[in-house]
Amino acid sequence: MLRRGFHAMGTDCELFLKARSRPEALRAMDEAQWEVRRLESIFSRFDPDSELSELNRRGMLRVGPELLEVVDLALAARDRTGGRFDPTVHDALVAAGYDRTFEEVSAEGRGDDHRPSPARRCAGSVRVARRTRRIELDPGVHLDLGGIAKGYAVDRAADVLGELGPCLVDAGGDIAARGRGWPIGLDTGDGTLTLELGDGAVATSGRDRRHWTRGSEGFHHIIDPATGMPSAGDLLRVSAVAATATEAEVRAKALFLAGAERAEREANATATPALLVTLDGRAIFAGGLA
Repeated sequence: MLRRGFHAMGTDCELFLKARSRPEALRAMDEAQWEVRRLESIFSRFDPDSELSELNRRGMLRVGPELLEVVDLALAARDRTGGRFDPTVHDALVAAGYDRTFEEVSAEGRGDDHRPSPARRCAGSVRVARRTRRIELDPGVHLDLGGIAKGYAVDRAADVLGELGPCLVDAGGDIAARGRGWPIGLDTGDGTLTLELGDGAVATSGRDRRHWTRGSEGFHHIIDPATGMPSAGDLLRVSAVAATATEAEVRAKALFLAGAERAEREANATATPALLVTLDGRAIFAGGLA
């Protein structure tokens, strides 16, 4: 079993691969790591040279196939989640204080000179012309693809490694596996639930990982598009299982923003295995998860 760790997309990443040929496995590890970094250079809103940053600056751009695909996936997710998953939360994140990498935001501590701005509107208009690969944003609309782009990169890395044997890719809790049962531990609040993940993925959305304080107020990175502010719901975190990390990201965030009662109903109705942890420490198992 080969293992490799590296930092990308603002988080710690790990690759695991079981393959017969060590030289081939090492080359696959190199390729998977390179793919993650390549995709980060396309999707990062913090890199002024990324394709996403150029689109956000110009408002209209003929883009490459990866940005076209992920924006298309994000807009489709917005439609089917009733707007709870929304890639146009960029300005709301910036207004809440998440205007630099999280390492820079968290390092600033309690500085009063960077108080968050008022809430910003979400649900902005985005038009995608697939034939010409052109994306157009309405004036004042900017995109953040953080979670779904990370899931997409995890899936792509798993596809690379999976050509050689059983593998697992973990990027800060966004996990995709191929080819065998991998034990995955999920925090229930008062213990750990262990899942056996075969060909599939799990992702976690929560307010307990990326949070910061400005003045006397606490903020976190999951914006509720209905208010343009960090979610004030009753959930601490949600983990959801799906066929891909891209889809698991969408489901976890949409369930988180639904609130505990509605999220449990939706997970059961859609047979989405999910672990919901409430702010008061309750663990709710839904969608067939037990």
